[in-house]
Amino acid sequence: MDWLNYHHLLYFWAVAREGSISAACQKLHLAQPTISGQLKKLEEAVGQKLYDRVGRGLVLTDAGRTVFRYADEIFSIGEELKEALKGRPTERPLHLTVGVPDSLPKMIAYRLIEPAFRLDEKVHVECREGKLQELLGELATHSVDVVLSDMQAASFVSVRAFNHFLGESDTAFYAAPELAKRLSAAKFPQCLNGNPMLLPCGSSTLRRTIDHWIYKNELRPEVVGDFEDTALMKVFAQAGHGVIPAPSVVKEEICYQYGLEVVGRVPELIERFYAITVERRIKHPAVIALSEAARSELFS
Repeated sequence: MDWLNYHHLLYFWAVAREGSISAACQKLHLAQPTISGQLKKLEEAVGQKLYDRVGRGLVLTDAGRTVFRYADEIFSIGEELKEALKGRPTERPLHLTVGVPDSLPKMIAYRLIEPAFRLDEKVHVECREGKLQELLGELATHSVDVVLSDMQAASFVSVRAFNHFLGESDTAFYAAPELAKRLSAAKFPQCLNGNPMLLPCGSSTLRRTIDHWIYKNELRPEVVGDFEDTALMKVFAQAGHGVIPAPSVVKEEICYQYGLEVVGRVPELIERFYAITVERRIKHPAVIALSEAARSELFS
């Protein structure tokens, strides 16, 4: 069996936490050549480069970030072990790491994740944002427990993952009160013609379905903005810069938080939402809780 040298891992962890080898040397009271040598031995042991040199500093590689996450957990548990041996109470919370693609509306993400905080046991939630494919890569290495998405993990992605359907929502269009009043002079959706519209970027599932719906209904809105961040898109809508689409299942929250009004609702514009895991059957208690709440509360 190949054994990991935890002294090497400790030095690596200290460098990553302190931000530089020199700072770690002061913390550990060791000479710089000693730590540099130990880092090199750790890289040889794991067979991957853990740092890249950028100027005078060191930046973690993807493999380095993975090693650091595990090291952080290992040495945190070590600290708790010392406290437990001293007779001091320790309560390790249930840890849930959630991947949230940047295309997923933040209000939907919140409503999906929030039930995890309602468990009887303490839960520590870590949310990571990024592109879906990057998050699926982290899922494959068990760096995240679940990815919440408005897209399925497609078969062409080289990650063994299972899509657990949570529910679906149709789409409503929203605008600031002054713009909504102007649009009310004509029937929906024809009232969108010639008026400003803000849309999610073309890579999102919702954008593709909206483009098809606009084409099918021969509409001619003036698309004045494309957004990767749908929360930022709502802020621009709040300032009156255009009409936006968003899931109608969170229309009350959108109207209250951003002061928007519903211009119209389109039942055929459907968004579907999934919890993606590496397990065919979900086992993590917090993921079970949020999945059940999504089906019984949010999308009921």
